[in-house]
Amino acid sequence: MKKHGILNSSVAKLAADLGHTDRVCISDLGLPVPQGVAKIDLALKLGQPNFQEVLDVYLDNILVEKVILAEEIKTANPEQLATLLAKFNDQVVVEYVSHEEFKSLNQAVKAVIRTGENTPYSNIILQSGVII
Repeated sequence: MKKHGILNSSVAKLAADLGHTDRVCISDLGLPVPQGVAKIDLALKLGQPNFQEVLDVYLDNILVEKVILAEEIKTANPEQLATLLAKFNDQVVVEYVSHEEFKSLNQAVKAVIRTGENTPYSNIILQSGVII
């Protein structure tokens, strides 16, 4: 039995299969998942697991070079934004798009990891970097 790292088998396989520039979305409860995109549903109940917990585990295991966020998070959920931005150094590009464009970009992600988060715009697309 695995005792370290990502224990969820679907998320672990997703992480192991990622290549440079592949994208994954970590979402709140309400973000629609486009047809044909894999959904890994971690939600147990309202608020659990929360967005930050899942993001932390993901970042412990994956090199990220770029993140995409909905512009609306700046005003609708500034505390969530501040907490997540603190996780990235200046090597990570942060891009903001409208929520509608964000949902459109989700059509090309490898998977959406759904959390139990129930605060507005707690969604992020993470683009994998490359280890040199």
